[in-house]
Amino acid sequence: MSVLPPPVESRESPLPTPGRKRRSPVRKALIGLLVCAATLALVAGGGILYLEHRISSHIGRIDGVFTGLEQRPARPTSGPAAKAVNILLLGTDRRSTVATTGSDAAAPAWLPGEQRSDTIMVVHIDGDRRGASVISIPRDSWVRVPGYGGAKINAAFSFEGPNLAVATVESLTGLHIDHLAVVDWDGFKALTDAVGGVDVIVPRTVTDSARGITWTAGEHKLDGAQALAYVGQRYGLPGGDLDRVKRQQAFLRTLMQASLHQEMRKNPRMVYDFLDTVSQHLSVDAGWTTKQMASLALSLRDLRSGDIHYLTVPVAGLGWVGDQSIVRLQQGQDQRMWNAVRNDRIAAWLQHHPGYETPVIVN
Repeated sequence: MSVLPPPVESRESPLPTPGRKRRSPVRKALIGLLVCAATLALVAGGGILYLEHRISSHIGRIDGVFTGLEQRPARPTSGPAAKAVNILLLGTDRRSTVATTGSDAAAPAWLPGEQRSDTIMVVHIDGDRRGASVISIPRDSWVRVPGYGGAKINAAFSFEGPNLAVATVESLTGLHIDHLAVVDWDGFKALTDAVGGVDVIVPRTVTDSARGITWTAGEHKLDGAQALAYVGQRYGLPGGDLDRVKRQQAFLRTLMQASLHQEMRKNPRMVYDFLDTVSQHLSVDAGWTTKQMASLALSLRDLRSGDIHYLTVPVAGLGWVGDQSIVRLQQGQDQRMWNAVRNDRIAAWLQHHPGYETPVIVN
């Protein structure tokens, strides 16, 4: 981030205690597409036709995302997961002075070797549309990148762009990726500001030495620039980059709730304005039409925030490969988790492995 936000002052709000009723907070540049789909679902009938026209000219299109991919995982052809949808969400770490995604993009979303995928998530929407999961893959996860061997998963985007990023995630997860969405830093800031800021709870005071920001214990209302600092922190957190991932997950859950608050449900004008912001900072694979996006969104109209699970792929620990600090995935357990995702069984899997779900309040 080229300009750091000023230190954030706490409201010194006490942490929630049992029996105290408060608005419960329900991830970084990748939130755009999921919020877009959920918000679209609030508008029915002729409104969808208007939205298709309004946002189709804004969304950026990425060509060749799935071109030449071979030996791809098969989609389930029967059972509850036959109609499931898998979306790969990427946030890039390129520090461009101009937009790299959406209709205002004045620079390519990808240049060889200039950036890695800073945040990686798989959004799985269950076939019956009654559940969804948002699964983070730490950017330093050591995986097999097709054609390159062992490498950090975020290197795939740097090597060959979105196409190799999709191939790498499919190889790791065994999931057939149906669509890709990419949002940059400016998109994340704009979306946060579009909902009037997002409230987060910091359980204990921590200092981000890289940015010179101290987050005091209590509740904070973050604008877009402050939110970037919050979800980007890893120095000063007990779990380092793994805690950073949890912050992004928790922030996405809160942003989702903010974008679906009652005033927006009642006011189509707010929906349209919010979608304008989303679409101006969003790029998707060229094969994903606005009509298909709207249709998917309508199918999610009965999905509630409590039906969406946020988690991180199981991690065995941290390590080193040469001079690279890496995250080692928990082989075996992570594959069992991906199998549960593929078969629309993640809710049942989490009942037996509750520790993998991201809590509401994180470090």
